[in-house]
Amino acid sequence: MLEDLFKVVTARFNVDDSEKAPDTPAEKQFKCPRCSESCTADELEDNKWVCPSCGYHSRISARERLSITVDKGSFVEYDKDMTSLNPIDFPDYEEKIAGLREKTGLTEAIVTGECTIKGERCIIGVMDSHFMMASMGSVVGEKVTRAFEAAAEKKLPLVLFTASGGARMQEGLVSLMQMAKTGGAAAKLSQAGGLYITVLTDPTTGGVTASFASLGDIIIAEPKVLVGFAGRRVIEGTIKQRLPEDFQSAEFTLENGFADMIVERKNLRRTIAHLIRLHKPYKEVDIRV
Repeated sequence: MLEDLFKVVTARFNVDDSEKAPDTPAEKQFKCPRCSESCTADELEDNKWVCPSCGYHSRISARERLSITVDKGSFVEYDKDMTSLNPIDFPDYEEKIAGLREKTGLTEAIVTGECTIKGERCIIGVMDSHFMMASMGSVVGEKVTRAFEAAAEKKLPLVLFTASGGARMQEGLVSLMQMAKTGGAAAKLSQAGGLYITVLTDPTTGGVTASFASLGDIIIAEPKVLVGFAGRRVIEGTIKQRLPEDFQSAEFTLENGFADMIVERKNLRRTIAHLIRLHKPYKEVDIRV
């Protein structure tokens, strides 16, 4: 069973190479890591990057997420040029960051800004696992914190799409400090009466799960995504017990009260807009038939 699990995890981490390669017809095929069925990249994109055969929700970039979530032309990005330093002089860290910026077109592992979703104004943040597995360093923590502060100041709801491998080890203690920082910012938005919606995507783990990803007023998860803190083998080795087969899945988090709902990608936009509308002050509600 562990060998099968390892194959699934390996396939998930390698899926991006088969998803997006523009050069040859063979590279334009997507092979699902769950059911092994194939489809064209165009078919996958038309289906919002969800496998047409089994419903596997593949990992997508922040720009792709924004394209299927926000109203066209409504997104205004915050803190676009904010970049990381090397606070603990980690070897080759600057070179790695520079390479990822060129490869992904991002300056960091999260994109934040203001937008409308089906006409509903909100602050939005989308983590991108293509950038250092969306690990949380100083810039990610700062951009998330500023998103909370903007939501409180402008009295707008905040929607964060989380996907992360956890804290960024290359920034040492500075990275770990972001857990408390983002948690404190979430508390201030709550005290201000703001709405905070978290959308857990694959994977949401480590320090991000242990901080702002777990603090949403409403926590949504995409189907069958990985949600957890430490790895399965680490936990089993620590507690000396066998964990359930569906442990750390979206369905397990829903069953045990960690998530409030599981929503398929095709329905997320409508669901988020509906939740924002439901939580508006009565005088602002637009009655729609």
